[in-house]
Amino acid sequence: MKNISERDKKHIWHPLTQHKLHSQMLGITKAKGCVLYDEEGKEYIDGISSWYTSVYGHCNDFIIEKVYAQMQQLDQVVFSGFTHEPAVKLSEELIKILPSNQQKLFFSDNGSTATEIGIKMALQYHFNKGEKKNVFLAFDDAFHGDTFGAMSVSGLSVYNGPFEDFFIAVERVKTPTQENISSILEQLEQRLQKNDIAGFIYEPLIQGAAAMQMHDPEGLEKIVTLLKSYGVITVADEVMTGFGKTGKYFASDHLSVKPDVMCMSKALTAGLVPMAVTSCTQQIYDAFYSNEISKGLFHGHTYTANPLACTAALAGIALLKSEEIQQNIQRIITSHKKFDAEIKNNPKVARTRQTGTIYALDLNIEMERYGNLRDKLMNHFMQNGVFLRPLGNTIYISAPYVITKEQMQKIYDTIKSVLTII
Repeated sequence: MKNISERDKKHIWHPLTQHKLHSQMLGITKAKGCVLYDEEGKEYIDGISSWYTSVYGHCNDFIIEKVYAQMQQLDQVVFSGFTHEPAVKLSEELIKILPSNQQKLFFSDNGSTATEIGIKMALQYHFNKGEKKNVFLAFDDAFHGDTFGAMSVSGLSVYNGPFEDFFIAVERVKTPTQENISSILEQLEQRLQKNDIAGFIYEPLIQGAAAMQMHDPEGLEKIVTLLKSYGVITVADEVMTGFGKTGKYFASDHLSVKPDVMCMSKALTAGLVPMAVTSCTQQIYDAFYSNEISKGLFHGHTYTANPLACTAALAGIALLKSEEIQQNIQRIITSHKKFDAEIKNNPKVARTRQTGTIYALDLNIEMERYGNLRDKLMNHFMQNGVFLRPLGNTIYISAPYVITKEQMQKIYDTIKSVLTII
């Protein structure tokens, strides 16, 4: 029989892939801890937690045992008209670690649907109150997912081009810096006078798809504070940043003013199974609580609050709160700082940045001279047994919290080796 990668070509259409240019997929047969294994037995350290999901390591024994036990009890049940212990228990445990203003949880399937629901909550909140507010604000170069509302508020046109005629009304805000925050606030103050802005969606502190661009919490807090004072619903997209990556449970914990709505997925279920949650304040929920059926939030997914996914999330939260994982997070943060001190002055490095366990550097090279730079960088990493997925000339690390010192050092050494060949 042909190997996995050859058989793959016959029927499978992969995400974010132009198959005429990239037809060969690497067959992965197993994973454990921070290591992926391909069909030839080669090992790769997973330096990005498989798109920020497997933060406690692949096939984590504690999580698997909890989910296996749940599989014997209840695998799936419709969540409209029914409820179950894993969902109720998850709501209780998740509320404990969310900002204190978050009171209600709406379950869905993935990051895009989490933000889609957040957008719908904001728009319908005003509609239910009889207010005509239909404009959304979002940052430049934002990315919030692939469904239509999520695409609308995303600013990366390479994803959105064919669909832009169908988007909701969105206006852009620059990400805050010490230099531009005054002008941003002044422009927003003027714009808010029209009284037609329903919501503001933002990736707090780190814009992942925008090559891990980072902004400080002080500027973001001023923006969120101003918008909330005008009744704009603030929606924090924590799909990537949530569950410890910024050094706190959520990126929103770095701000004293909290969002009205929060969107979660990825590390929520530790990379084991898909699930998402959109949380909101009691005030948001109350705008939907009515004798009028039409004021309900009519959004649903077949696997909403799947018991197995809820159990995986519960196990993940238990690990996140554990002393071991919290110590590991601090160790990674310190480790990145030491690596940054080594590399930031290298002439091949244009800029470095870090927020919590996420570290990124930009290569100081002209991308046009290097053709398909991202693929060349990724091939170099994979040949050296490290899975990193560069974004253009940006190399970033978002490794599982259980990574060993030796594994992290190999990631660092492989990045340093890139600087000798470009």
